[in-house]
Amino acid sequence: MSYSAGRRPYEAASKASHHHIINDSAVQSLMGRIYMPRRDDAINPLDICCDYLPPQTNPVEAVIAVDGGYTEVVVEQKYPSRLIHFLQFGALMFKTDDLRTLERAPFIAPEDMSKLKNIQRLKLALPTKGIRLDEEITLKGSILKTIYEFFRDNNLAEAQSLLDTLAWFIFRRYKGGQRQDEDKKWVLATNPLSPTGERVTLIESQMDSDYTFPCPETGGRIFLTDVFRLHEVIDEETGAGGILGYLVNAIEHLIIVHLVRNLLLRQPDVLQKVFFIKDGPTGLFGQTARLHEPMRDLVTWLLDSHNIYLAGFEKSGAFVEHAQAIQQIIPSGKVIILTDDYIYRHILPGNPDPTDPPYASTSNYGHKVIFKTPAGQMHVVSIPVKELKKQPSVNDIPNLQAILANVELLHCDMYDSALFPVALVNKLVSLSAYPSQRILQKFATSSIG
Repeated sequence: MSYSAGRRPYEAASKASHHHIINDSAVQSLMGRIYMPRRDDAINPLDICCDYLPPQTNPVEAVIAVDGGYTEVVVEQKYPSRLIHFLQFGALMFKTDDLRTLERAPFIAPEDMSKLKNIQRLKLALPTKGIRLDEEITLKGSILKTIYEFFRDNNLAEAQSLLDTLAWFIFRRYKGGQRQDEDKKWVLATNPLSPTGERVTLIESQMDSDYTFPCPETGGRIFLTDVFRLHEVIDEETGAGGILGYLVNAIEHLIIVHLVRNLLLRQPDVLQKVFFIKDGPTGLFGQTARLHEPMRDLVTWLLDSHNIYLAGFEKSGAFVEHAQAIQQIIPSGKVIILTDDYIYRHILPGNPDPTDPPYASTSNYGHKVIFKTPAGQMHVVSIPVKELKKQPSVNDIPNLQAILANVELLHCDMYDSALFPVALVNKLVSLSAYPSQRILQKFATSSIG
């Protein structure tokens, strides 16, 4: 690590130190042990392609796309720096008939376009380094309380808050009288209030009306939102920048769960006419990964009792790069259902051992497919399933053809592999480096007392 820039010249890196690495016997030994999958050991993607067979009648009448974004703001330039992150989330809703009408129109009027921009926004300001709330004495306590209050105070124009929906989701309240005893408690791997980080069990019957639990060690209150376990990666000195990706993904999922819940309460028949789209794969990662278990339970219950059309769309990463690499050899109108063998031989380093659990079984609740539309566009789509398998087939992915039919319908040419609702909701909630970040910085510095 070099010295930081100050009044003296910047410390430049050495231009001759690389020979110490190249001539080191331990490094040479390690390089000799690195394995790269052999191309001649690969699986021909044409061998595992299946046909795209869109249904004659599209069951989807409306689309809801959810996305979130954030930007970092420095509220004090002096060292150590003090940071706040501003986050914004949106749920974009429109009817597929409005989109078709727009496609057929010779001219697009502003009022027609406004029908496709029906969005509900959620905003959050999160202190992430060198700063805290007035009533809290630590950065960790400030962040956990801010997240708790965000879930408590936002409801997306519904009667229940996001916090109430989180309880509905975690404790499987949607099952009603069919809940098991295990559904009514949540084992938290580390207690955020414990000096030693001991495990604690959150029991639904002990939850107060404000969605907090008594801490058995300190007598303090544990927030329901502490199930995200973000306290494990918050450091008082280096800050909490590492939680942002996990938090955004978890909130995006909870927004979808909240909308599903309220549709079930008001118009359960409408639920199976709505296509929910999430930016990114169908999984929860890092500290929030265990939430994939209640998400998979909810999806299974919905598929058994109502049906649901839900998919995640990947815009970047190893799977998207692979889809682009094979675009020329895959015929249009074909689908590759990615098996463990294929993933570990073509896309990721790993071992396709038949005795190991399926790929990403500790974080994902859906299978990935690569879809080449009849028009030739490539998409990486994640679709929820009841059970992850190492060698999934067409029959293991519910609503596959209907979901792909709507992917084809919603395609747009703004970017490679773009979907219209995903691109639009991203435009409406993302925060630019300029001028948004500069304006938010002035807002933050003028607002902090």
